[in-house]
Amino acid sequence: MRGYFGIGVEGISKPMNVGNLLRSAHSFGASFFFTVNPTVDVRGMKSSDTSDAFGHLPFYSFEKVSDLVLPLKTSLVAVEFLPDAVELPSFRHPQQAVYVLGPEKGNVSDEMLARCDYTLKIPMKFCINVGVAGALVMYDRLISMGRFADRPVRGGGPEKKDFAPQQLTPEQIVCA
Repeated sequence: MRGYFGIGVEGISKPMNVGNLLRSAHSFGASFFFTVNPTVDVRGMKSSDTSDAFGHLPFYSFEKVSDLVLPLKTSLVAVEFLPDAVELPSFRHPQQAVYVLGPEKGNVSDEMLARCDYTLKIPMKFCINVGVAGALVMYDRLISMGRFADRPVRGGGPEKKDFAPQQLTPEQIVCA
């Protein structure tokens, strides 16, 4: 898969949620993980980070939104349950993206939203656990940007001949 992504949380307060999200980020191949103004000792949640993600992913902690530093040419994407947010199934993930999720009992701050290039939401009836929401976004990124066979029209998986990785034509190859 081309590009990279980072994922993080603002104002997180539950260590198990941090550990769950961090473990998922490690599993889905995130390039880094970050927090902004956490109200919990993020490194103190070892029991939910069973993959030792801190040993494998760069971790950045920022005291406030204005301290958040992003790689150049990276889009900041808020994952927030807002009426005008783009629904996840209709969202085209930027090649270089940083996703930020809000606290468990609140929203991404207005200051953070003002910095975001996009806001997306998971089309559900109500908010879900921050770790689950982050995993859904990373999974959607993987299936929409990965090189997987198209889904068949009928139930089941693709035929074996459809499993070959997609071959890119010279026109599809973009060099930076």
